[in-house]
Amino acid sequence: MEDDAPVIYGLEFQARALTAQTAETDSIRFLVGTQSLKFDNQIHIIDFDDENNIINKNVLLHQAGEIWHIGASPADKAVLTTCYNKTSDSRVVSCAAVWRMPTDWETGSHESPDDSAHNPQALELLCQLDDSTHGNTACVLWEPMGDGKRVISLADNHTLLWDLQESSTQAKVSSSASLEGKGQLKFTSGKWSPHHNCSQLATANDTAIRGWDLRTMSQIYCIENAHGLLVRDLDFNPNRQYYLASCGDDCKVKFWDVRNVQEPVKTLEEHSHWVWSVRYNHSHDQLVLTASSDSRLILSNMVSISSEPFGHLMDDDELSEGEDNHQDLKSKEPLKDSVVSTYEEHEDSVYAAEWSSADPWLFASLSYDGRLVINRVPRALKYRILL
Repeated sequence: MEDDAPVIYGLEFQARALTAQTAETDSIRFLVGTQSLKFDNQIHIIDFDDENNIINKNVLLHQAGEIWHIGASPADKAVLTTCYNKTSDSRVVSCAAVWRMPTDWETGSHESPDDSAHNPQALELLCQLDDSTHGNTACVLWEPMGDGKRVISLADNHTLLWDLQESSTQAKVSSSASLEGKGQLKFTSGKWSPHHNCSQLATANDTAIRGWDLRTMSQIYCIENAHGLLVRDLDFNPNRQYYLASCGDDCKVKFWDVRNVQEPVKTLEEHSHWVWSVRYNHSHDQLVLTASSDSRLILSNMVSISSEPFGHLMDDDELSEGEDNHQDLKSKEPLKDSVVSTYEEHEDSVYAAEWSSADPWLFASLSYDGRLVINRVPRALKYRILL
């Protein structure tokens, strides 16, 4: 099988929640949460064996309800959060909880891969992140690079900062903030910034993006009409502290410098339907993944706004191509942004895309029909970035 060929896995359930297992930096592992109204919902633990290009899976039961969002602890491989729907008093409520995988989920499963599917173990509930006064939880964010003791939940128009105590079996709200204004204000998504000692948060509600200082729980910037329609997702550039990417239902992906929010620094218009997910590569911030309801995943090389806009120093081969003065000009110009690849392996809305936390050149995408696809950055581009 050639190196760049995609590897496809079918879950047999509808799904929209995907995360890399952040604390696992040796194995390539992703977690997927299912959305089924008929059956018990599940967490699929997807291990990718990149030497043999095969996927090994394990299944754990998530009986609490259909999973809308999943997050992995940055410190403990066995701990995760989910946001899920449950019906109570004939009303659908969105809840959030912290879970632990059973200690022996890995044992023996690879010898007989069908066992875990036919007779899966259940996740162990550590604690609920529910504060019924604060409404429906849209997502839970772990503190980046943290010790796994702080999470933020976005519930309706509230931001809640939780301290997890007693090995995550207790959660206490340490501070909170609320969106004020007319109408029914609701957070749709958020991202905890890895910069500024993890003291900043960006949130999306309707067409607006807001920045928050978590020390004072006060708003530090607001981009009123960041997108023409609903903002779906946000991500911070891992290397440039003021750069933030956003995507939304106007089919656009925008890049912002939060010090000057009048205009985006760059706008991408490659998708033909809502864009659900935008993700910076953790190591090489010019690589940006976007996933959309147009059933496509797009990898872009946003080199002009990356931390290495001029690429690396020119080598001798390139210098011998033309006159010296022409080269001088060329070497001072930022490299051009481009679409690297458009991935067409999905046949349904692609709701999530995530980079591996173990291999910087590998990523997974998930469409609603339960198809998970693992792809690699094209080798030619990988070597161009590295060499």
